[in-house]
Parts: sequence; C-alpha cells; structure tokens
Amino acid sequence: MERADGARVAALDSTLPREPDIPAWAPLLYQLQLLDFREKPEPLSLAIPDRIRIGNQKRERGNFYFQREEYSMAAQAYCMALDMLTTRTYESQSCAAEEEEEEVNDYRVKCLNNLAAAQLKLGQFDEALHTSRDVLFLDPQNVKALFRKGKLLSDRGEYEEAMETLKKALKLEPSTKAIHAELSKLVKRQAGENETQSWQAKPAQMFGENIAPFLTPPPKKKPFGISWKFLLGALVVALGSLVTSVVLTARN
Repeated sequence: MERADGARVAALDSTLPREPDIPAWAPLLYQLQLLDFREKPEPLSLAIPDRIRIGNQKRERGNFYFQREEYSMAAQAYCMALDMLTTRTYESQSCAAEEEEEEVNDYRVKCLNNLAAAQLKLGQFDEALHTSRDVLFLDPQNVKALFRKGKLLSDRGEYEEAMETLKKALKLEPSTKAIHAELSKLVKRQAGENETQSWQAKPAQMFGENIAPFLTPPPKKKPFGISWKFLLGALVVALGSLVTSVVLTARN
C-alpha cells in the first residue's frame, strides 16, 4: 500500500489472528465517561406491558445472581422486580384488564417463590415464611410455597398447621419425595413432643398448680463409690490380720 507522500507501508491482512501484546497478568486501567443517564421509571406511570417487561428483566437478573450463589444480590433484584410488577394505577388512569392482572400475578408468584428461596439461603426464615404466605395469597395451590411454608412451620414447632399445609401439598403432588420425607420428619417430631407432654402431665395431676419442682425428673442416684470387690478384699485382709494376731498371742 502506498501513502500520499509516496512512502510504502505493508498492508496488514485483517483475517490473520493478532498476536497477544498484553501479558495475562498485566493490570489494566479503564477510563469511563458518562454520556447519558435516565431516571428510574415510576411503575405507576408505565403501561402494564412495560411493567411486565422491566419486571421480568430484573427477575432474570436475580436468577443470574442466584446461580452464582450471590443470594443477597438475587434477593434485591427480586424485590425490585416485585416493585415493578404491580397493577395499581393512578386515579386518572383506567384499571388494568383482567387478563393483564392475571399475567402480572403469575410473574409475581414466580418472583416471590424465587425470593423465598434466596431468603432461605440467607437464613432469613421468618422472611421466607412471610414470602411463602404471600405466594399462597395469590395462588393457594402453589406446591412450592406450600412445601416451604409447611417445612418452616414444622421447624418452628407449629405442628398442626404444618401438617395441614404439607398434606395439602401432598394431595396436589402425591409423587413428590421431598413432601413425603418432610411429613415423616414431622410425624416423628409430633410423637416425641407427645411423649414429653404425657410424662409431664402426671405431676400436674398429682400435685396441682405447685408443680415446678416436679417438672424435671430427679437425677439418677449414683452407685456407691467403693465396689463390693474392694470391700470383700478389705474384709479378708482384716480377718487375716486378726487370725495372725491371735496365733502370735497364743505362742507367746
């Protein structure tokens, strides 16, 4: 290739791969320039389809964080999605159509279920129970929410409500092994509690209201510290000493 000044330069073939000129361990410094920004849209000012589109984008971002085990970021993304997925409108706007409202509620159920899963990973058990109840308010037959609610209630010791919830989940999905396992665990917990309550009921019947000293079983009496073998040996030694003393006295 020839430049305007007549000098010749070699033309590079763009199809050839470029040799790496930056080492893999070299630190890189990027300089960014903000060109434009947009204010966060107010959900109530958007049309329902736009809310669904933006809400799903945020939900998918939460799924991305969840797969990376960044559960706190996932929970934040799900909450932002739920803020967007609403059918409430300004008074000047018309109410949402029934079909649109059902679609929004379906996406809200998905977000709430994902949020409950993230809360469980974060150890936020009370929040996860509250979120599962929100799911069941929108979809009373949601098996995932029923299972989470039943398991959390069982862990809290609320066995009666947990049993009803898990039975409902089992009726909807009889072949799910996780529900069977949780019901089995709950039955064992109930049996253990009933045994404890039946043991504590006897003192209450015998001693009336003043049963505080009798609620705990008395400590077991420890066996005597000296064994019978030791006592027998000591007795034999004592008798031997006595016989020896008698014999010596008789000889003298």
